[in-house]
Amino acid sequence: METSFALTGKGYVIVAADTTAARSIVKMQVDQDKIKELSPHLLMAYSGEPGDTVQFAEYVERNIRLYQIRNLYPLRPAAAASWIRRSIAESLRSRNAYSVNLLLGGYDTSSHTPNLYWIDYLGTAVEVPFAAHGYGSYFALSLLDRYHDPEASLEEGLATLKRCINEVSKRLVVDPGKYKVKVVDKSGIREVEI
Repeated sequence: METSFALTGKGYVIVAADTTAARSIVKMQVDQDKIKELSPHLLMAYSGEPGDTVQFAEYVERNIRLYQIRNLYPLRPAAAASWIRRSIAESLRSRNAYSVNLLLGGYDTSSHTPNLYWIDYLGTAVEVPFAAHGYGSYFALSLLDRYHDPEASLEEGLATLKRCINEVSKRLVVDPGKYKVKVVDKSGIREVEI
């Protein structure tokens, strides 16, 4: 019952993910952070099989950090999305496929634009203005389609995200509970309360 949302606005990307770790009908943890900070202006929300998600997120985090150490500058969001997509596609064609769905949000410091990428377990990647994964996406995508404004301020973007969270809490059989929300913009990554 994992749920994650993301949307772009005027100079920012908001990424939110529920904090529940569950298996079947059992909640094992209610404070898990499913958003990995990959670099000062790049973050990734992940969902899928529990072992695959953590292992793949750490693999991505360490390889992006290694790139930054070797080249003295971080990967831009588009390059990171391409590398992650290729990594998933290569694992899909091996015996050790990762079953992960990702929302990659970043702020490109050279072009001063926010970027959001939707990546699934089949290695499909597309740049989008808003996205969602999990059961909550069935309810949130229609709200995001109606209320998303690419020129919205951060407060308006957080209000749209709050609408999605409220709708999922009201309509989904099992309420995911708490959400962790992070914003990336020209100042970097920060966690916000909603």
